[in-house]
Amino acid sequence: MTDEPGTTDEPYRTVAGRGEARFEVRGSEFIGHVAPARTVEDAESFVESVRAEYDDATHNVPAYRVRADPFREWASDDGEPSGSAGDPALNVLQQEDVENVVAVVTRYYGGTNLGVGGLARSYSRAVKDGLDAAGTTTERPHETFSVTVAYDDSGTVRGILESEGVEFDADYAERVAFDVRVPVADGAALRDRIRSATSGRADIE
Repeated sequence: MTDEPGTTDEPYRTVAGRGEARFEVRGSEFIGHVAPARTVEDAESFVESVRAEYDDATHNVPAYRVRADPFREWASDDGEPSGSAGDPALNVLQQEDVENVVAVVTRYYGGTNLGVGGLARSYSRAVKDGLDAAGTTTERPHETFSVTVAYDDSGTVRGILESEGVEFDADYAERVAFDVRVPVADGAALRDRIRSATSGRADIE
């Protein structure tokens, strides 16, 4: 077990939902957008959606930290001077120790140059204010697996999943397939309980 972010079963801090914050600095408008992202794909699709919504903005600066394997963190200056935008935005996510999070800062240029220091402060503030608006929460790492059973066993499996309070979707076809999302720490015990209750008839992947 390493101390790299995203590689343990330990709880981690993330955002509770989406957040947005706006302010002006010497005529330039900054809008900080923050959202949860479980995967790199989630993060990149959020970045694209903000860029599409604010396609008339001067800059849309993205940064994200995602508990992928390996752990991924990324940022871009999106045309701002090197080191003045993406790195300060990412730095806030690192300092706040939040993971599975994506931020995009939209800037409408107001006619006055802010300088690298002024830009860095503004992009940092936009992410920090966006995080404050979103709120943070502690999550436990989750895993997903599927359970496929005959109809005779479906009530038993559904009852176990409901009693454990885990997230799942059920698909009733020729057999019944449950897609289960469970905290990593609880996954093995839950699979064992399902196997035992169905006398090994459940197909678990």
